[in-house]
Amino acid sequence: MISSLNQPVVNLNGSDVFRPLPSLPTSRRLSVLPPLPALSTRRCSTVFSLSKPLFVSKIESLEGTLKRSSSVVCEAYEADKSAQIEASEGRSETARKVKIGVYFAIWWSLNVIFNIYNKKVLNAYPFPWLTSTLSLAAGSLIMLISWALRIAETPNTDLDFWKALFPVAVAHTIGHVAATVSMSKVAVSFTHIIKSGEPAFSVLVSRFLLGETFPVPVYLSLLPIIGGCALAAVTELNFNMVGFMGAMISNLAFVFRNIFSKRGMKGKSVSGMNYYACLSIMSLLILTPFAIAVEGPQMWALGWEKAISQIGPQLIWWMAAQSVFYHLYNQVSYMSLDEISPLTFSIGNTMKRISVIVSSIIIFHTPVQPVNALGAAIAILGTFLYSQAKQ
Repeated sequence: MISSLNQPVVNLNGSDVFRPLPSLPTSRRLSVLPPLPALSTRRCSTVFSLSKPLFVSKIESLEGTLKRSSSVVCEAYEADKSAQIEASEGRSETARKVKIGVYFAIWWSLNVIFNIYNKKVLNAYPFPWLTSTLSLAAGSLIMLISWALRIAETPNTDLDFWKALFPVAVAHTIGHVAATVSMSKVAVSFTHIIKSGEPAFSVLVSRFLLGETFPVPVYLSLLPIIGGCALAAVTELNFNMVGFMGAMISNLAFVFRNIFSKRGMKGKSVSGMNYYACLSIMSLLILTPFAIAVEGPQMWALGWEKAISQIGPQLIWWMAAQSVFYHLYNQVSYMSLDEISPLTFSIGNTMKRISVIVSSIIIFHTPVQPVNALGAAIAILGTFLYSQAKQ
């Protein structure tokens, strides 16, 4: 602490600077501190006390004062820097939200286009096993070309990766074929209404096979899902048991696909786009021999002649479109999953089904009874409530 500071003050003008000071006693001279370092000219004052020298009781106090003074400047600088960082983070978060919104819009649009062309192909050329195979073949070819031309980064995989991917590919293949078989027998809207019951299968499989338990709201959310699907199925004008069972098997298969995927991909550093590409390639290898055994080239050739005579060459465009758009919408959905939480993905998947159901009803002029529409709405609402309760 600085003592004896109330002192007479004089201005530094003229010869006052050279006025001799009175001699000090020896004891006082010894207590005077060495001169402090010269301060910046901006900080120096032109007024000094010349009558008596200044005395400092503790040098630590002065050092503490100087340290506190310098820390204020540092904190002010850091505050400015943090403000810049916060502004930069705000811009990056906004860009991320825009990116997710674009992903969702592309995802839903591609899914709607795929379902429209897929139904057109199946109505004219009812061979779901071949149609499913062509979808996987188109996606595999697209990604192989992308890797060869370095348009997409080649995934770094090993034998363990493909071993872990195998059960995922088996479940994905079954789910894909079952859904295509369902769409070949019933309306697109009906297939997607039944497929909205997938959360019920997820809870039941996780509970009875994996021993997982869920909060009470999760179990309660299954009631509108199951009730809505049942109401929609009972009131469906064009009900078909094969189509209904295909959608149900697809639900069960995709639940196992998700379970195997979480286990197999734990710790793997493969992007969502490349992961789905590898999944398509392995599923294609699994599906091709079964498609040949179930339907076969002879049936495909006879069906092709009949379809071309009725539809014309545009059937080729329909088949190409449904194959390409199937891969693209799945690829974008996996890319979206890289950027968002599972809750957001579940909500997006629910909204996707709504867009597909509504668009297919409008395009194909599917007759819908009010009770049937009510059942679909209840099932979709239950799916939304499930996604909320699960998180």
